[in-house]
Amino acid sequence: MNSKSTRVDFSFLKASRKNSSRPGFSNCGGQGLFRARCREVTLYFVAGLSICLLSASTTFGLPQKAENGDTSSPTSSIAGTVSVVTGHGQVDNLSGIAVKLNDPSGRSTSQSVLTDQSGHFLFTQLPAGAYTLEVSTESFKPWSKAITLAQGEAAVEDATIEINAVDEQIEVKGENLEISTNSAEVTATVSDRQLETLPLAQQKFTEALPLTAGVIRTHEGRLNFNGQTENQGILVVNSTEAVDPVTGSFAITVPIDVIQSMSVHSSPDTAEYGGFSGGLTEIETKPPLDAWNFKLHDLTPSFRGKNDHLVGIGQFTPRIVFGGPLIAGKLNFTEEITYDVINQEVRGLSWPVNETKTRSVASFTQVQYIVSPRHLIDFNVNVFPLRTQFANINALVPQTASSDYGQNGVSAGISDSYQFNSGGLLNTVFRYTRFDSHAHGQGGEDMLVTPDGWGGDFFNSWTRNANELELRPTFQFADLNWLGRHQLKVGVDVSRRSFAGTSVSHPIQILRQDGSVAEQINFQGPGLLSAASNEADEFIEDHWILDSRLAIDMGVRLSSQSIGRSAAAGPHLGFAYSPTQSGRTVIRAGAGSVYGHVPLLAESFLDNPTRVISFYDPSGAIIGQSIALQNAYLEAGGAAGPQISSRIPETSPRTFTWSVEVEREIRRNVDAKVTYLDSQTRNLFVADPLIGATGSNSVLALANTGAARYRRVEVNVHAHPFEHGDLNVSYVWSRSRGDLNTLSQLYMPFEQAVIRPNVSGVVPSDVPNRLVTWGLFELPFKLTLSPVVDVHTGLPYSNVDALQNYVGVPDGLRFPTYFSLDARIYREFPLHLPFMERSSKRKIRFGVYSLNLTGRQNAHDVYNNITAPRLGQFAGLDRRIDGLVIDVVD
Repeated sequence: MNSKSTRVDFSFLKASRKNSSRPGFSNCGGQGLFRARCREVTLYFVAGLSICLLSASTTFGLPQKAENGDTSSPTSSIAGTVSVVTGHGQVDNLSGIAVKLNDPSGRSTSQSVLTDQSGHFLFTQLPAGAYTLEVSTESFKPWSKAITLAQGEAAVEDATIEINAVDEQIEVKGENLEISTNSAEVTATVSDRQLETLPLAQQKFTEALPLTAGVIRTHEGRLNFNGQTENQGILVVNSTEAVDPVTGSFAITVPIDVIQSMSVHSSPDTAEYGGFSGGLTEIETKPPLDAWNFKLHDLTPSFRGKNDHLVGIGQFTPRIVFGGPLIAGKLNFTEEITYDVINQEVRGLSWPVNETKTRSVASFTQVQYIVSPRHLIDFNVNVFPLRTQFANINALVPQTASSDYGQNGVSAGISDSYQFNSGGLLNTVFRYTRFDSHAHGQGGEDMLVTPDGWGGDFFNSWTRNANELELRPTFQFADLNWLGRHQLKVGVDVSRRSFAGTSVSHPIQILRQDGSVAEQINFQGPGLLSAASNEADEFIEDHWILDSRLAIDMGVRLSSQSIGRSAAAGPHLGFAYSPTQSGRTVIRAGAGSVYGHVPLLAESFLDNPTRVISFYDPSGAIIGQSIALQNAYLEAGGAAGPQISSRIPETSPRTFTWSVEVEREIRRNVDAKVTYLDSQTRNLFVADPLIGATGSNSVLALANTGAARYRRVEVNVHAHPFEHGDLNVSYVWSRSRGDLNTLSQLYMPFEQAVIRPNVSGVVPSDVPNRLVTWGLFELPFKLTLSPVVDVHTGLPYSNVDALQNYVGVPDGLRFPTYFSLDARIYREFPLHLPFMERSSKRKIRFGVYSLNLTGRQNAHDVYNNITAPRLGQFAGLDRRIDGLVIDVVD
């Protein structure tokens, strides 16, 4: 089922995370200090890059022109594929197989690599001469072959290995789980196979993120990383930021069939990335196909029924992946297209006005040009139009009071990678993203906020046209030997984000239980918004492997932002150490600081419409005078106290995180990890209504005083209980505290109708206890089962009064304990298609899936107004969802 990838020598691009790089470009057109900073960064980078290239050419053996005009002798390479012929005569490529290259002449030491997910291996930088290839792995007969390489030859040698004959006594053994000291990272990774086979509510990468520790999805559908919303995190795709430039949300669709792996980094374990305060999610995509192939997924729709009758389609999300060589050995191509029709039911509302309706298309195109075995150019384009009707409905918000959301956008990037003879790698990435979005209510009537929910029309409409440019050159030095082995990397990340848009609002009425108006909010001002941010960052990173038992990561990232800190340094340090020679126990620890982007909505905050508040008694008479909350910035004023300002505070969110992890191999194919993580964030932007004693001089202040803290203890057990079985069990204790009026909570994705005074306490994503279990098992009769169990403490909520002010401790109450069991089971059958090359490898996958298999009625909403007759009653209950699996795979 694995797609083929090119055999050209670019395994070095993914040899380690340290070799990945992120694109970026910035117009250094800022003013004053920032412009000077950009010129300085450019000069430093050009000088540094020149030194790197000169050093590589003179010291590390770049080809140089000799006196007679000839170049130095080119090196050779060996590539191939490891495969096995099954009992049915089918050829399967094998991943994770060790391939060893011996040099009998003694000119070089033996080398060993593991085959990739398509069974490919590659050895490069080989002098001409005789070699021996060896493949030896458990349950298969050893394979070897002698090869003689000519000067500059790129040899191809495939290895077909045979299964050993079985004895009368059969011992079933799973794949070894190796504990490595090569990395100090505390990272959770989801593979492409898990994304393809796990039972997800939708086949989106965002649906798999909550399977990792530290990631929680709230009832509104928001992802939270380490206690902070996704807007305060960052998504990196092939080293490129892939988020909405204005809000930072994960709104750019990345189809799951192009994803090779997805990693969630809980801490800033490298200086290579910045721009976040919550968490870092990193996606690596598969290389384009080098043999023509296609796959089809989700070919059947799921239907909705009512009173034993079909009433429409619940979900139809077909996907197609196809591609191959446009020019054999030179130009490869892959395209994935996904079309989504999703009608998501909300229980608690009456049919047929109880659905959120989403229509979207996602296209991801990749082209790879192989200039030479050492030079690769990649180009990709991602297009992601989407429309969602009634996006924010729930059991207390009907369709008429909801908002529609739409987006159009394109993200295009080009990456140039060149490996020098020395082994050094120069990678330059440029990316441009255009992201247009809009939202509006269902009409122009006043919005009604009642004790029993919302009525009228949603009050706010907005449009945003955003652009982002990034340029990101990096240089990975060849391994340096000094008291061990050093993998040194340097780079520059220059970017520009900008947007222009509008925000228009109509009145909001807050009603008492008897229907009388208690408060009315009007809006003044045109709401014409715009903002831009320039940023320049430089980093240096060293991965120092002292020996097989100790590795150290250390680095620093220097940042300069036009609407944030003009100069900031984010260092980090980590290590991995095995106290025993056996390597069965590894201790990892690390600490570091990282600076996040200043939200563009913070830069345009003063241009938002002004809120004008009026209070009324039960008879309808106005109480006092109306209060105009002028938008303003609030700066710390030292001894004089906070000061109102018309300039955004020159600061950026800063997060300091430290972690300790102990990993232990309990027995063969079973290992356990215990992790403690502590993350503290300062200088978050929070909005706070400050009302003067007489109602005058009142402001809606945006201050940089917000803070958050997240602590987590995780116990994880990963096992291969039997061959082709994979089991992961995690228990997580966590505690999330912080300010509740952060900009991302109040204005993203939709502006809050009522903005209460800011308080600090339990955050909406706080889950003290959580148990997550998932697995992938091959059963008898060639069945594959993938279950997911999620049990956690209910999310917090607050009671409010008639004016929507907090009653009691904010977020001091909780929903009932959440429990969900999802499962997917399928079997694959050979599919023989006439006139189709490679049809013998085609398979059709039949199966079923069930979400919330036990029918647990997990609640999403609650009547929390103390004047509501149904105070404390839960609504919006989950239901069981079943469907068919029909895919065509390879």
